[in-house]
Amino acid sequence: MKVRTVFSCCVAATMILSGALAAQSPNYQDDSQWLRGARPVINFSGASYAMSDDEIADSPTAARKSNGSYFTSTQPFGSGSGNVGCDAGCSSGCDAGGCSEGYCGVGTCRPGLGSRLFGGAGVGNWIQRSEAGFDCFISPITNPVYFEDPRLMTEARGIFLQHRAPIAVGGGDVQLYALQLRARLSENVAFIATKDGYIRSTNPVIGNGWADTAAGLKFALYRDVARQRMVSGGFTFELASGEAAALQGNGSGNLNLFLSSGARILNGVNWIGASGIRAPMDRVDESTVFYSSQHLSKNIGARTWLLTEFNLQNWTRAGGGGIPGIEGGDLFNFGSTGVAGNTIVTNAVGVKFKPRQNSELGVAFEYPLTERRDIIDNRINVNWILRY
Repeated sequence: MKVRTVFSCCVAATMILSGALAAQSPNYQDDSQWLRGARPVINFSGASYAMSDDEIADSPTAARKSNGSYFTSTQPFGSGSGNVGCDAGCSSGCDAGGCSEGYCGVGTCRPGLGSRLFGGAGVGNWIQRSEAGFDCFISPITNPVYFEDPRLMTEARGIFLQHRAPIAVGGGDVQLYALQLRARLSENVAFIATKDGYIRSTNPVIGNGWADTAAGLKFALYRDVARQRMVSGGFTFELASGEAAALQGNGSGNLNLFLSSGARILNGVNWIGASGIRAPMDRVDESTVFYSSQHLSKNIGARTWLLTEFNLQNWTRAGGGGIPGIEGGDLFNFGSTGVAGNTIVTNAVGVKFKPRQNSELGVAFEYPLTERRDIIDNRINVNWILRY
């Protein structure tokens, strides 16, 4: 009954929020600045710039209204109140018109990393640029293996976790050094590699060793760039490829099914939420987990965001071994007995900085809100993202 109640509350909250957002009308800062045209035209530094077929194909949703017609700007980038350059930042730039109208991250505002490394619009025509039109969002930082950004990105994401274990499970520190890779394969599909890396530990139960590896696909299900709303879904499969010393490699792998969505809910305030189920192939060696993660961020300057995140994990089915009554959170799956119905909720507060439009550097401090802690006393989450 507890599991059904938790699941029902999460689903109901998501449906209510989605319905409320869908009922709102677009709020253009100055709708007179936009004219319908057969082709997007961007005026930049006083000169008209017509988007090419390749640029439209690269991000077709980023230059269209929700009814399918294109935006045409009647004012140059960087002037007027409606559309200013991406480098101005979200408070005075993107969020003042660029992102809301779908131009931030399109054409001349594209970051240069991918062009310098690869050239052209893609690598061999199958690795595409990151999805444009939502550049005023930042990616979640906690629950790094399962809290998936709804955007389809091409990126490398370095991750460092400093995890303090409670005295009840031996204390000590657990550190993870990992690299996630994502590649946008088409307008609506992206490859995601979400788990790997090396674990170092001073905890008496968890040793040093390589983590399991997980990868899958993410699909764009809904996009409304004008209203800054999006929904994606996907899956990953985790291979039991890690080392037993680090309490990895048990079981026969597990399937993660997830749904992720995002929306701008206030000026400069963005929400991202994701929920999913981790279903093991071997129900004796690993447990079944339902999770839900929520992210709120507020832009406080040209390149800086404050953020808070909440993560819920509910064990719906216990394994047949492990550490009785104790489970492993997001990085581990002990397959322990006596955990069915257990729930842990954590909160994190942090900051993210965008040194350039194609990169993010963030840090967040996470701690449990529930009396139950299992293996988390607190955690420092750090990530560094470079995007194409």
